[in-house]
Amino acid sequence: MIDTLIDSFLNEVDAFLEFMPRLAIALVVVLIIYGIGRLISNIVLQVLRRTNIPETYHQFFKKVINGIALFLGFIIFLNLIGYSALAASLVAGGGLSAVMLGFAFKDIGENFIAGFFLTYSRPFNTNDVIESGGIMGRVKSIELRHTHIRTSDGCDVFVPSVQLFTKPLYNYTLDGLRRGNFSIGIDYSDDSEKALELLHSVTETTKGVLVKPTVSTQIRAFTPGYVEIQVHFWISARDQEMSLSRVRSAAMHACRLKLLESGYTFSSDTVSNIKLTKE
Repeated sequence: MIDTLIDSFLNEVDAFLEFMPRLAIALVVVLIIYGIGRLISNIVLQVLRRTNIPETYHQFFKKVINGIALFLGFIIFLNLIGYSALAASLVAGGGLSAVMLGFAFKDIGENFIAGFFLTYSRPFNTNDVIESGGIMGRVKSIELRHTHIRTSDGCDVFVPSVQLFTKPLYNYTLDGLRRGNFSIGIDYSDDSEKALELLHSVTETTKGVLVKPTVSTQIRAFTPGYVEIQVHFWISARDQEMSLSRVRSAAMHACRLKLLESGYTFSSDTVSNIKLTKE
């Protein structure tokens, strides 16, 4: 009985010693494949850092490449040590699992794919003012799955990438300019042509209003109670201190004082308004 156990143990030791070179070779191959994957990921990372792609995407691509290299190395490792059937089942099972997970997490997958394509054709950057699906605000951060937008009322909204990719997107600051306007009404007995000149000069000298593109004034409509004049002006979208609402308020205040000083009459039916547009 003891001799049988000893013989079995010695046979297992001999088998293990014979298996050791194959195991060592398999481990070396795995390390080489993983090292190649790390090298490729570092090269890709260096290339991405020279582009405008956000840092978040850099780490994502690095992890994907390292994960693929590790998975391939593990499959090759199983084949080298004689577990080819297990390796084949893992590959087949991985494909089946990917299909199942694809159906289960369809929305998440769509956002990742949309975020991936947005890295190459993204129509906005951090600090741009954008609008999509009725949500308007300043871009605070860009992730692969969503974009963080801060609205004018201080609400933080995380917009899914698929929405930004599939729905119309309005960028108010892509060229660094933003346009605002307001309307004011004067009495029919007042000199409208002179009013246009006054509003133009006052708005043009308001702090935050750009000289080019120039300020424009026009008679918008003849209402039953007053002549409606509209003023258009431009500001720098990159000037964080001079927001559009602040510049508009200052321009309206200065125009009101100037018209009162010049003896103009305002109608009680006049409704000043603001329209944020992009041309």
